[in-house]
Amino acid sequence: MELNILNIKGEATGKTVTLNDAVFGIEPNDHAIYLDIKQYMANKRQGTHQSKERNAITGSTRKLIRQKGGGGARRGNIKSPLLVGGGRVFGPQPRDYSFKLNKKVKALARKSALSYKAKHDSIIVVEDFTFETPKTKDFIALLKGLKIDNQKMLLVLPENNKTIYLSARNLENANVIITSELNTYRVMDAKNLVFTESSVGIIEKYLNA
Repeated sequence: MELNILNIKGEATGKTVTLNDAVFGIEPNDHAIYLDIKQYMANKRQGTHQSKERNAITGSTRKLIRQKGGGGARRGNIKSPLLVGGGRVFGPQPRDYSFKLNKKVKALARKSALSYKAKHDSIIVVEDFTFETPKTKDFIALLKGLKIDNQKMLLVLPENNKTIYLSARNLENANVIITSELNTYRVMDAKNLVFTESSVGIIEKYLNA
């Protein structure tokens, strides 16, 4: 797949880039995408939820009513789950939600997500650029030039660029990451992917390793 390389004004530079079909042109695997996003979301969970069961409740252990003859359900002390203020039965406890996912499955998921974007013409390649100072209006001008100012977008840079990151930080629909941070969730969450010219080669090299 061949794309024109644009400048930050959205104008064609006369240069083109050919996207590797092994990364941007495979048959997408939906289940791999599901597993990778599931792992990403699971790893973000803190897992610190906890409720008090009867062994964690402070109170007397005296049996409140007789075992039989009262006409009601049997119960023990004031910590009983049947009473207000008693312990909860099988309540949530702290746990780790993360799970292992093979590298090949994660790579397949990323390739599948990128292939979906390429299939729907949602990939834009711009020449390498930077801003002299962090200015949100400069980043807005970039989005307007690329005609994606009203859509959720993800800009992928080859390396950290503080001025670009700070310029986009206040924009709700704009995200900036570097190639090493690219993941399936970020790709699928964005309407449009904007790659710089240098970042395309890095991603292809990483996913084809």
